[in-house]
Amino acid sequence: MDKTQTKFPTLSMYGIDVSKMNMQETVQYLTEAIQQKRTHQIITANPIMIMAALNNATFAKAMQSAELVVPDGTGLVWAANYVGQPVKERVPGFDLMFELLKVANEKQWKVYLLGTTTEVIQESSEKLKAQFPKVRFVGARDGFFSENEDMQVVEEIRKLSPDLLFVARSVSTQEPWIYKYKHQLDIPVMMGVGGTFDVIAGKLKRAPKWMQKLRLEWFYRLLQQPSRYKRMLDLPKFVFRVRKDRDIITQKR
Repeated sequence: MDKTQTKFPTLSMYGIDVSKMNMQETVQYLTEAIQQKRTHQIITANPIMIMAALNNATFAKAMQSAELVVPDGTGLVWAANYVGQPVKERVPGFDLMFELLKVANEKQWKVYLLGTTTEVIQESSEKLKAQFPKVRFVGARDGFFSENEDMQVVEEIRKLSPDLLFVARSVSTQEPWIYKYKHQLDIPVMMGVGGTFDVIAGKLKRAPKWMQKLRLEWFYRLLQQPSRYKRMLDLPKFVFRVRKDRDIITQKR
């Protein structure tokens, strides 16, 4: 897809075009992309990913080249408001995946699940098959493979010709891997889903609705995974950076 032909409103956040569409508009847009067989990499962005892009050229390229970047993190929604370019609403990756699966169930699309451990991906696959019986889940495999095995994995997925590919790998690998191979994969919707499979499999719990409304989902996840605290330090750094660069960001409307 030629990004110059993007037909939805965006805001530019450090060279990354973030969609202003709400959930309903996003799902409709991606439904049309699948029906038209247009290749899309979907990134569910948050402040930690923006900070990673500022410090890593490879990661930045993956984010800048994505056909659709949605505002997943509450910090990104805050930043959009702060620079006077508000998005319609937060579009959580977890919810977006399930909204797409609802459409896939209606249209009997093919879905491939990739990432995390063998145990988690298989458990997730079984639960999703039960919840969405008309979706054609054509394959699932873990995300622990080396760079030397990449093309074998890509070829296995490509032969199955899924309409949607959901990928859960490490932060440093997930988006760059999709970016590197998206044209060989030639799948309409390829989306990184982070820890979503862990939640589906019951290994992690999602924050209660009241915490989501208070924008404290990040805190709930930190309580479950204290090892994430180093990554969380990027949140105040992001706020400081946006405050400092407000005029620069605003000028790039």
